[in-house]
Amino acid sequence: MMQDQELNFEGVERQPLRAFTEKAYLDYSMYVILDRALPSIGDGLKPVQRRIIYAMSELGLSAVSKHKKSARTVGDVIGKFHPHGDSACYEAMVLMAQPFAYRYPIVDGQGNWGSQDDPKSFAAMRYTEAKLTSYAEVLLGELAHGTADWTPNFDGTLEEPVILPARLPNLLLNGTSGIAVGMATDIPPHNLREVANACIQLLEDPEAGTAALMKHIKGPDLPTGAEIISPRADLKAFYETGVGSFKARATYELEDGNVVITAFPYQVSPTRVLEQIAEQMRSKKLPMIEDVRDESDHEHPVRLVLVPRSNRVDLIEVMNHLFATTDLERNYRVNLNIIGRDGRPRVLGLKTILSEWLHFRVATVRRRLQHRLEKVSRRLHILEGLLAVYLNLDEVIRIIRREDEPKPVLMKRFKLSDEQAEEILNTRLRHLAKLEEMKIREEQKALAAERAELEGLLASEAKLKRLVAAEIRADAEKHGDARRTRIIEREAAQAIDETTLIPNEPVTVVLSTGGWVRAAKGHEIDPLSLSYKSGDAFQALAHGRSLQPAVFLDSTGRTYALPAHSLPSARGQGEPLSGRLNPPDGARFAGVMMGEPEDLWLLASDAGYGFTVRLKELITDRRAGKTVLNVPDHSLALQPVLVPSPDALVVALSSEGKLLAFPVSEVPEMPRGKGNKLYDIPGKKAAAREEWLAGVALVAPKGSLALWAGEKQKVLEWSDLKAYRGERAQRGALLPRGWPRTVDRLEGRPPAGASGAA
Repeated sequence: MMQDQELNFEGVERQPLRAFTEKAYLDYSMYVILDRALPSIGDGLKPVQRRIIYAMSELGLSAVSKHKKSARTVGDVIGKFHPHGDSACYEAMVLMAQPFAYRYPIVDGQGNWGSQDDPKSFAAMRYTEAKLTSYAEVLLGELAHGTADWTPNFDGTLEEPVILPARLPNLLLNGTSGIAVGMATDIPPHNLREVANACIQLLEDPEAGTAALMKHIKGPDLPTGAEIISPRADLKAFYETGVGSFKARATYELEDGNVVITAFPYQVSPTRVLEQIAEQMRSKKLPMIEDVRDESDHEHPVRLVLVPRSNRVDLIEVMNHLFATTDLERNYRVNLNIIGRDGRPRVLGLKTILSEWLHFRVATVRRRLQHRLEKVSRRLHILEGLLAVYLNLDEVIRIIRREDEPKPVLMKRFKLSDEQAEEILNTRLRHLAKLEEMKIREEQKALAAERAELEGLLASEAKLKRLVAAEIRADAEKHGDARRTRIIEREAAQAIDETTLIPNEPVTVVLSTGGWVRAAKGHEIDPLSLSYKSGDAFQALAHGRSLQPAVFLDSTGRTYALPAHSLPSARGQGEPLSGRLNPPDGARFAGVMMGEPEDLWLLASDAGYGFTVRLKELITDRRAGKTVLNVPDHSLALQPVLVPSPDALVVALSSEGKLLAFPVSEVPEMPRGKGNKLYDIPGKKAAAREEWLAGVALVAPKGSLALWAGEKQKVLEWSDLKAYRGERAQRGALLPRGWPRTVDRLEGRPPAGASGAA
């Protein structure tokens, strides 16, 4: 039987959970910030990019070598330096190879490396091949010259450079973006020659301000070209503070009456723009455009053609509209958040970035010169020892032949160092010729001159800066190119007002019992002749104009509004309102209204209550609508009716076949509410739904009232309504004998010769 043993925590560290989690999260945060997301000011690279470039250089994949499979490079990177996922590593490699993503690509790819249309469409790494570009030499050229600090890799078996000795400020040239914990970076790419000239000016005049540097650096230079339209003040603001934004837009030409888009903004997909334009054409928001074609090919990588409907179309106005409503114009955030020379992340302005990088560059050049000076001095020391051999060749040979340990004897006899003696003993017999002595003296003379030059450079800060400037100028001449992105200050684009694009024509909006809606041109449409879905039928219609809103009333008393021109054509069966509106569960649409804002409409519930309201009070842009008519429990809203004139009669019909007519002037006008009693329904009958208001209509003076019961129709003239006249809230009189008590529909008709229906 096992006995309980007391747990022993001796040697186990114990700390509060709060302290442990806080430290663990801070460690993780700093790792993401310093080792994953933010670039270093020295070489402008994130760790994964630096490791890819270094691994490719170790594989011998220089610009003059043959391409090798990308999988080989990725395998080396994740196996030796970057123990993370291969897909993330390969994606970082792809980004450095895409000419539309990097202003100066570092990787030269062969195969499918994605396109501007879909940057993620690159082939798998087992299919593509890669090597470094000639620009990569700017980052790697001085790596073997003692210029970099080295650190053990993740398992301590190899060493990798902490920062590459970049000869140009790659941070600004290619830019970068990244999201860390609690901070992000967004650095746009720039032109190499402009940045180089700014660096040279800052070397010559350290007091130069942002305005002086911007005489060289006009603004970002995007890989895809296009144009930057932000005011110079906006550019200067983010160059001074390190935070801001700028706008870039596509460039286009007018060719044979068409618009030809020749360049898209940075990181914009042409297919996405094509879809946005096509969507506007489908929704009739671009009636002046007849066709849009993508004619891009190898000769013209970007060529999107817009064909106008006629030569009278203002193409400049159309393009301004597209700039405002599509990705043809885009806003870019700038956040110059980088890891400085002190290893801390900071948001820096343009001058500070260039100054810090120049400090890094001068220090790197100093290390390179010091490393070379040490090599030259060591070689001169060796040459002095070799000369001693040639001056005393016979004696040296005798010592080597006769002595068991010639090295210490040589060192003592000729006052040589261990290093010199070792070199003498390693010298081959063929190098003992007289000609070799001459070569050594020539080499010694050249190295002595080089040593003097190196010592002079290291002793003079001014000479050192002149050397750095000359090297920057040479690299700019070798790798630089002309600016691609034009900077033209323009006003922000404005979208065309929809109402100016849509003809103001008469329309009829038709609503079905199932809540489907459609719009037909003109007012002569017969709604009963339209086709409806199985189980659906005509419910209501409203006459108006295409620029007016169609206002819908549901059975709970809520109103909704949609632009009439946005409704589907009556050639089809329409679309359900529930797809564009959010009515309450179980609600049905009772009717539709259109007209002028001051038009008066009668709203009523089948509980017998109602009021009149102006159409403008019913319009809302909320998908969930607005409550206008308070409908009692177990009751429903009736179809709304337009008030044709102040002298019209309200005709209320109950489910028991009783008709009551009274002046509309007795009905109060209200913006919302339950309303006043229009027809008297006893409380018990109303609660039990034994009687309800079947419908209401409005009849203008000298007009008539039409009633339908199935296929049977009856028309009551204005004079016939006298038998049913009464006061509001009365019970009314029964319909004529022989007429069904259940009426399907009633409608007020205008006097003979008048236009429209009440």
